[in-house]
Amino acid sequence: MIRTEQVSKFFGAQRALGPVSFDIADGEAVGFLGLNGAGKTTALRILACDLRPSSGSVSVDGIDAITQPHEVRKRIGFLPEAPPLHGDMTVRDYLSFAGRVRGMSAAEVKKRLPEVCAQTHLDEVDNALIRHLSHGFRQRVGVAQAIIHAPKLLILDEPTRGLDPFQIVEMRNMIRSLKEHHTILISSHILPEISETCDRLLILGAGSIIAAGTEAELTADVARTGRVIVSARSSDGDHGAIHKVLSAIDGVDHVTYLGRHDGGDGFEIAATGDVRAAVCRTLVENEIDVLRLDRAVRELESVFMSVAVGAGAAPAAIAPPEPALEKVAGGSDAKN
Repeated sequence: MIRTEQVSKFFGAQRALGPVSFDIADGEAVGFLGLNGAGKTTALRILACDLRPSSGSVSVDGIDAITQPHEVRKRIGFLPEAPPLHGDMTVRDYLSFAGRVRGMSAAEVKKRLPEVCAQTHLDEVDNALIRHLSHGFRQRVGVAQAIIHAPKLLILDEPTRGLDPFQIVEMRNMIRSLKEHHTILISSHILPEISETCDRLLILGAGSIIAAGTEAELTADVARTGRVIVSARSSDGDHGAIHKVLSAIDGVDHVTYLGRHDGGDGFEIAATGDVRAAVCRTLVENEIDVLRLDRAVRELESVFMSVAVGAGAAPAAIAPPEPALEKVAGGSDAKN
C-alpha cells in the first residue's frame, strides 16, 4: 500500500525528516511513535500529499505520490491533528461538502452519508451545527470527513488528542472497526492506544526511523531486562530481612527499598528476565506476605523511552506551513 524510499524534508536549512524508508502492506494498522519534533506529523503530511518531500520517492497503492498527487489523494483519508472543520455548517452539510470536494457525485454522497454517520456514531447530531458539538463529537466529524469517500488508506494524526477517558475508549473502538475496511496509519502520544489498535510500530527520533516491528519484537529486549515492583510484609516488620531474601533470588541484579508501600514494605527489583514467579514463590517460602507484584512500567513504555530518548534530541521544532485551502479536504488539488 505504501512505499517510501529515502524520503527527506527540509524547511530552509532545518531538517525535519529523513532520510526514511519503510513499507506498509495493504490492510495493516501501523502506529507512528516519537517525541515532539521527531518528524511524525511531517511524515504523515507527506504521505497525505499535503507536503512535498525535499527528496526521495513515495508511492501509495502503486501510484507515485510526487508526480500524481491528485490520484493518490483520491485513495487517502486524512485526519490532521487539528481537524479541518467549518463550525457554521451542520454535520450533514459539511460531510456532503467534503465528499463533493473529493470528487463524489451528489448521488454517491447521499448514499454514503448514512453509512459514515453510523460508523462514526454521528446519527443523532447530523443536523447540528459543528460549533455546537463537544470536542469528542468534533473528532468524530473529523474522522467522518476522512472516510466519506471510502479511501483505501486512512491517516490519523493524534486522533485521541484532547479527549476524556470515555471518549478515548469510544475512539479506540471506532478505529478498530475501521481496520476492517482501511489500511490505517496512526500517530499518537498515548502509547496504550498504539498498542491496542496497531499491528506494527514505527518509532521516529530526530527525523529518522530508529526502531520498527511488532510490539512483541520491540519489547523482546525489555523482557530480558525488566523491573518489578513488589510490596511485602513480614511478621516482625523487618524490611531488611525482606531485602536480603529478594537479593538472593537467582536473576535479581539489584533491589531498592521504596519505603512503606501498599500496606507493606515496597521494593523495586532490577532483574535479568521475568523473575515475578520466583519472587512470589521465594517470599511465600520464607513466610513473607506478598501484597503486590507487577512490572514497574509497561513494556512498550520502556521501549519507547529507551529507544526514543536514547536516539538523542529531536530536531528543533518547526511548524510546517499550514495551507488553509489544503486543510479543507486533504489538499488544494483534491477536487481534481
